[in-house]
Amino acid sequence: MNHKTIKLLRMSYLRGPNLWTYRPAIEALIDIGDLEDCPSNTLPGFYERLTAWLPGLVEHHCGIGERGGFLLRLREGTWPGHIMEHVALELQNLAGMQTGFGKARSTEVRGVYKVVIRTRQEEVGRQALLDARDLVMAAIDDTVFDVAASVRGLKALIDRHALGPSTASIVDAATQRKIPSIRLTTGNLVQLGYGSKQRRIWTAETDKTSAIAETISRDKDLTKRLLAACGVPIPDGQVVGSPAEAWEVAKDIGLPVVVKPSDANHGRGVSLDLNTQTAVEAAYTLADAEGSDVIVERFIRGQEHRVLVVGNRMVAAARGEQSCITGDGQSTVMALIDSQINTDPRRGEEEEFPLDTIRLPENSLVMLELSRQGLTPESVPAAGQVVLVQRTGVMTHDITDEVHPEVAEMAALAARVVGLDIAGIDLVASDISQPLQAQGGAIVEVNAGPGLLMHLKPAVGQPRPVGEAIVEHLFGPRDDGRVPVVGITGTEHTTPIALLLGWLMHRAGHATGVACSEGMFVQMQRIDSSHPSDWEAGQRILMNRCVDAAVLENSPRSILDEGLSYDRCHVGVVTGVPEPTGLQDHHILTREQMRTVLRTQVDVVLPQGCAVLNADDEVCAGLGELSDGDVVYYSQASEHALQAAHCEAGRRFLLVQNGQVVLWRNQTATPLLDLTQPVVARLLTRHLPLPALLAAVAAALALDMSPALVRAGVETAEPLFASA
Repeated sequence: MNHKTIKLLRMSYLRGPNLWTYRPAIEALIDIGDLEDCPSNTLPGFYERLTAWLPGLVEHHCGIGERGGFLLRLREGTWPGHIMEHVALELQNLAGMQTGFGKARSTEVRGVYKVVIRTRQEEVGRQALLDARDLVMAAIDDTVFDVAASVRGLKALIDRHALGPSTASIVDAATQRKIPSIRLTTGNLVQLGYGSKQRRIWTAETDKTSAIAETISRDKDLTKRLLAACGVPIPDGQVVGSPAEAWEVAKDIGLPVVVKPSDANHGRGVSLDLNTQTAVEAAYTLADAEGSDVIVERFIRGQEHRVLVVGNRMVAAARGEQSCITGDGQSTVMALIDSQINTDPRRGEEEEFPLDTIRLPENSLVMLELSRQGLTPESVPAAGQVVLVQRTGVMTHDITDEVHPEVAEMAALAARVVGLDIAGIDLVASDISQPLQAQGGAIVEVNAGPGLLMHLKPAVGQPRPVGEAIVEHLFGPRDDGRVPVVGITGTEHTTPIALLLGWLMHRAGHATGVACSEGMFVQMQRIDSSHPSDWEAGQRILMNRCVDAAVLENSPRSILDEGLSYDRCHVGVVTGVPEPTGLQDHHILTREQMRTVLRTQVDVVLPQGCAVLNADDEVCAGLGELSDGDVVYYSQASEHALQAAHCEAGRRFLLVQNGQVVLWRNQTATPLLDLTQPVVARLLTRHLPLPALLAAVAAALALDMSPALVRAGVETAEPLFASA
C-alpha cells in the first residue's frame, strides 16, 4: 500500500516473559508504507524538531552503548519504527514511569515492523505508543505536537491505573529479592510469591495485619486506654457527644486542647491548640463529620512526628512542619497561599509529590485555622503579618537517625499493644532525641495502613527503604516465596507430559496444580475445564494458596500472544523446535524464528533449576547452552552423540536401552523403568508416546524425585489418563 504515514496494525500486551524480554511489554505491529524510503537523515528539519521536543533522547544509548547513541543513529539515518520505540520510552520516562528497554525489528513484509517497549502498566504503554506515532509523524510533517499535553495524559493514566507509590515500593523491593508478584485487582492488592508460599499486601497492610488490631486502631479512645494500661505515655482525654460537652471537658482537662474524631486517620478532622469555646465547638463539628465519636484531649506542646514500625521495630521516622504565609498588605490569603506555599516544587496533585497543594475552601482544616485567626480566603493580611495556614498532617522532614532508642522502643511497644504488624505511630515531643516521659511527650495515635510516601520521598532528608523492611518482615532471609514451577512448551505431547508429571509430583506428596489443554487440576482433581488462555490458567494455579508445586503448559502461540504466566521456573521442558505452522499472523515463518519463541521457556529457568530438552531434535538440544541452570537431555535412542561430553560434565542423560529407561550420569547407568512391564506398556500403547514419558520422567528427576518414586508413579498413572 502506498502511503507516507505510520499505521498501527495491531497492539498486544505481553503480560509475562516473552521472546523480547523477561518483563511485561507492549508489542505493536506497524506499517510505515513509503516511509521505508525515508530514513531520518533524509527528512529536512526532522532531527531538530524531534530533539527540541524531547531533549532527553540524548540519554538513550541505543545499540551504540553510550550517551547520545540514539541521536547518532538519527543523524546517520534510521526508520520510523525505531524512532517510535525511543519516543514511546521517553514519553513514559517524562511521565514518571521509568523504563529503558525497547526493540524495533522488520518483518518479511516491506515496511511492516514490530515495535516493542517495556512498560510497567498496560494502559500507559499503549497510549505512549499511540502518542509516539503522532509525535513522529508531526516531526516528519512539520506540524504541531503538544508534548506537555501528552505527558499530562500519561500521568493521568499512571494515577488511574498504576500501583500507588507505597505498594510499588514494596513490589519493587520484592523484585530485588527475586520474589515474584501478581497484581490481584486493578487496585493495590498484590500477591508476593506463588501458591502456598505467597503473602499478600494492600498498600501498607499485609495478610499478617490483624483485623482486630485494625479495628482497635480506628477506635482512638480504646487505643488510648490500652496504651495507658501498658505504660505508654498518652494525653488525657475523653469522648464527648456535643459541642457543649466538648467545651466542658476542655475546661476540665485544661486549655489548650485537641479535638479529633475517634475513627479517622491521616490527620482528617483533627484540630490542635484550641483555647476558646468558639474554636472548640467549631472543631467538634469538623471532627464529628469524620467519625462516629469525638475526643477532646490535652494538647501536648512540641512537634508532631510519625514513626513507622514494621515487624516490631522502628524503620523510619518523620517530623511535621507548619505552613505559614506572610502578608504584604495587598494580596489576599488565597493569593499568598498560591504564591508562597503552592509554588513549592514539593507540592502537587499527584501521589508522587510529598506535599499536597492547598485548595480553598475545599480544605476544611485550613478554613478552620484561618477562622480562628479571624481571617477568610479573601482577607488581606497586613504587611509582615504571619498567618498560620496548616499546623498538622504535613510530615516532611526525615529524622530517622535522630530518634532516641527509648522513643523507638516505645513506638514499637505501642504497635504491639494494639497488635499491628505495620503501624504509623503519631507522637508529639519537643526533642525526638530524648525520652518521651522526661519531656512530657506522648503518643497520640496508632494508625493501621500508614502512608509510606513521607518516608520514600521526604521533602527534607534521606529516603528510607521502607519497602525493603516490609518485604523482610514477610519473608525470611532465604525465602523467595516460590514453589516448584515446571513450564512445558513445544508442539508435541506437552499435555500428556503435564498430566503425567503432575501425577508423579502428586504421588511425591506435593499439592500439585496443573494447567494444560485438558483443563486445570489441583491435587490431580479437575477444577476447571473451561480452557482459559495458558497465561490466565497459569496465573490461577499460582494464585491458589493450596498449591505447593505447579506444572504449566505453554503453547508457542500463548508465548507470542501473552507471554509466560510466571517470571521464572525451576524446570523448563521443551519437547522440540519444529517448523512453525499457523503463526503467520505473528510473522513466525522459519525454524530459527520458532527457536526464538521456544527459547523463552529455557531463558526463565532459575540458576538452581534445570532445562529438560529433547536431544533427538538438534535445534532443541542446542537450547541447552542458554540455560542458567542445569540441563537434562532425553532421547529415544540407546546412545547419543551428546551423551559422553554431557555426562562427563556431571550432567544427566536419559536413554532407552534394552527395553529400559536408563539414567546416565558420569560413567554410571541407573535403570529407572522397565518399558516391557504390562502397566507401562499399556500406558504407552493407549495414552502417551514414549517421548512424552521420557520428558516427564526427566522433569521428575530434575525436581530431585527418587527413581523408586518415579517408577511407582508411572506404574500407577494409567487411571489418571483414563479419566482425563
